[in-house]
Amino acid sequence: MADGIQFLKGHGTENDFVLLPDADGRAGEPSPELVRRLCDRRAGIGADGVIRVVRTDAADDPAAVAARGEARWFMDYRNADGSLSEMCGNGVRVLGRYLVEREGADPTSPLPIATRAGTKVLTFEGGTSDGDITVDMGSPALLGTTEVEAAGRSWKAAHVDMGNPHAVAFVDDLAEAGPLLEEPIYDHTVYPDGVNVEFVVRRGEGHVAMRVHERGSGETRSCGTGACAVMVASAVADGAGRGSAYVVDVPGGTLRIRWTDEDRVLMTGPAVLVAEGKWLAGR
Repeated sequence: MADGIQFLKGHGTENDFVLLPDADGRAGEPSPELVRRLCDRRAGIGADGVIRVVRTDAADDPAAVAARGEARWFMDYRNADGSLSEMCGNGVRVLGRYLVEREGADPTSPLPIATRAGTKVLTFEGGTSDGDITVDMGSPALLGTTEVEAAGRSWKAAHVDMGNPHAVAFVDDLAEAGPLLEEPIYDHTVYPDGVNVEFVVRRGEGHVAMRVHERGSGETRSCGTGACAVMVASAVADGAGRGSAYVVDVPGGTLRIRWTDEDRVLMTGPAVLVAEGKWLAGR
């Protein structure tokens, strides 16, 4: 700690992350307090979450242990409030970019990454290190409807699970959700561990826009799993179903989502590394 903590900063459609390289697992899991301090946008580096980059054979997390033999790397992800999270769709693309640029991963071949929501396979557009990245996010689970409330208004919402929980509410105007400075009200019996809440408007055929309040992070500029949940809920509501593709606008950019006939959700979008250094505040 005397020399600081090595870090990198990256983002996917402005959903930003601090990456902590720890290939051999020697640094260990970051404490909730450390995560909160790193993510603090005034006194820390500032981010929506922290990704510890560790090999599956050097991590004790059950998800990493289970993935040994199919994935070399594990995404040890935590929300800005220090809580554990299953995974993050934008974050796994940023991690993939890091692994290609810094750890020698081959962009011409599929790259499996272990997460607490299963192994996600990344492909790099054009087989290059600087193009968009597609992530096979797995199969969605459609779990009926629920209700959410924000800014004194309530909406029915689709309950979609993408390895983490989502409540997708269609609104007439994204401003209806208010400033989203506080967590939307939701049914704790349906979501005992919290929920990511998306507010959605239609922009055209196969085209929607969204805002999101992420559990443990607040409103963010983008949410990859949220965009996938929004696409699935939209496709079902529109009668499109599997075999359809949507463009999902988020405040930080645009993601392209495809729901295959084989019931896989494929998310494509950018990921960039923007900074690296040593965090000295913990000395």
